Amino acid sequence: MNKEEMYSACAAFHGHSCGGLLVGFRAALYAMELLGIEERAGDEELVCVAENDACGVDAIQALLGCTAGKGNLIFRLRGKQAFSFFDRKSGKAFRIVLKEKKFASKEEKQKFMREAASADIFSVEEARFELPREARIYRSMPCANCGEVTAEPWLRVKEGKLLCLDCAEEE
Repeated sequence: MNKEEMYSACAAFHGHSCGGLLVGFRAALYAMELLGIEERAGDEELVCVAENDACGVDAIQALLGCTAGKGNLIFRLRGKQAFSFFDRKSGKAFRIVLKEKKFASKEEKQKFMREAASADIFSVEEARFELPREARIYRSMPCANCGEVTAEPWLRVKEGKLLCLDCAEEE
C-alpha cells in the first residue's frame, strides 16, 4: 500500500480527513520507519502511549494496530501531540513529539505535513517511562447494588458490599 492509500484508509477509519488525522498519520509512519516495520501489529507486540485523545490517535489505530481494546493503545492524557512507542520484540522505545511551527495558512500547513521529512515535523527522544505491562484480563463480579457485572479493579468495598464505581459514588 502506498502513502496515499494508507492515508485514505486512515480517513475512512476516522470518518473524514483533517489536520489532526494528518499529524497522527505522519507520527505512525515515522514510528514504522524508526521501528523498521512495514505493517500493523498483529497483536500486542507494538504499544503506543498517546498523550492526547484527538483525531491523530485514529491514524495510529488504523496503521499500527494499537487499540484500546487490545490494551496496546494507552492514553496518558497531557494535551500534547506526543506519542511514545514500544516494541516488545526488539525492546526499542521512543517518544515522538510534534514540533512547534507557524504557518501562513491551513493549506501551507497541510502541504508541509504531507511532504516534509519526518524529522522536520517531529522531534524524537527517549521514552519517559517504562514499557507498560501487557493487558490483563480480570474476573468480573456483579455490583451488590445495581447488579451490573464489573471488572474487579473497578469494584469498591463499602460496608462489606462490592459496589461498582457509580454505586459507590452514590453512597
